[in-house]
Amino acid sequence: MRVKCVLCEKIEKIESGSPLAKKLRNRPIHTYMCESCDERIGNRTKERKETGNFKLFHQDESTDEW
Repeated sequence: MRVKCVLCEKIEKIESGSPLAKKLRNRPIHTYMCESCDERIGNRTKERKETGNFKLFHQDESTDEW
């Protein structure tokens, strides 16, 4: 299966039977990112977290008895 990276638009081939290929085929909302872009975004996110200005907003799940 041929896939295109969302950020750098590089075209790569992945195995058609792989879980990633099935996810991309069945759910069009999921997008593909190549390994280099994924690593670059991960490194920059870690750098921003270390500065202390990075906030993750999670909703607190309140336990409902009902």
